[in-house]
Amino acid sequence: MNLSKACFTFVTISLFYACSHKLNFEKNQQKTAGNPVFPGWYADPEGAVFNNQFWIYPTYSAPYKEQVFFDAFSSHDLINWEKHSRILDTANVKWAKKALWAPAVIQKANRYFFFFGANDIQNNNQVGGIGIAVADNPGGPFIDYLGKPLIDKFNNGAQPIDQFVFKDKDGQYYIIYGGWRHCNIAKLNDDFTGIVPFNDKTIFKEVTPKGYVEGPYMFIRNNKYYFMWSEGGWTGPDYSVAYAMADSPFGPFERVGKILQQDSTIATGAGHHSIINAGKDRWLIVYHRRPLGKKGGNERVTCIDEMYFDKQGFIKPVKMTNEGISKAK
Repeated sequence: MNLSKACFTFVTISLFYACSHKLNFEKNQQKTAGNPVFPGWYADPEGAVFNNQFWIYPTYSAPYKEQVFFDAFSSHDLINWEKHSRILDTANVKWAKKALWAPAVIQKANRYFFFFGANDIQNNNQVGGIGIAVADNPGGPFIDYLGKPLIDKFNNGAQPIDQFVFKDKDGQYYIIYGGWRHCNIAKLNDDFTGIVPFNDKTIFKEVTPKGYVEGPYMFIRNNKYYFMWSEGGWTGPDYSVAYAMADSPFGPFERVGKILQQDSTIATGAGHHSIINAGKDRWLIVYHRRPLGKKGGNERVTCIDEMYFDKQGFIKPVKMTNEGISKAK
């Protein structure tokens, strides 16, 4: 190698490392995450915290026949997000063919259980519903746990989609789910292989509040049960999030009002959310929305904003932002 060529190579490599260092430095110096928090069309995000690491499990937002896998994203600081590609796909779930939707992920006994909807069934004669996959770490890869759906029939009018798994204060796990404007709660057995009856012998209890459409979510704060859901049509601008409060996971849930909806200066179609408790009394709402100017049903991005409560414990209306949230504290 002659001297001029060697000098050119040295300068090129030096510039590459200098630019890479600058980009990494700028990313690490960001004060907020920015919205969306990661690129790509993603919806129905499930936020979780495992081993002091933040995770988001979204639906891949695309035509139903293309929804044959799930990606996940992890972060240590809520600013920098790492993509984990195809943590579950239909190659590992023989009965699932399309429309993989709305993950719900829970840790139990050092294993990670990934609840998901598949196939968008329209009646009890079709194959599909709510399934479970399992892995030894939150980034997968996940494999089918049961070899069949956990819930594959319409009960109380609820389409078996949009599942959320809730751990109550006594350690009991419940699955809360439902589309088509109906929501059920059911009691999971200890190893998540089935559903057990309540004391009154019923299997599924309907807990549908006024205005409910889909996307249920539940959490506890100051001994109050907050039940949240999505309203409106998911392809339209009026998609939104409302909530109720009760003293029990079974309600009764009286609708309080909307806390997340479109903002003509930020985005439309804001809904199908989850909640992250990021330490002490810091609460984050993870949701999808449609960028301004976009009209396609699948043009949805995942965002995070702060969620606050008033002195009485009611949720204040969420202000959507482009800046997003600050680093984890």
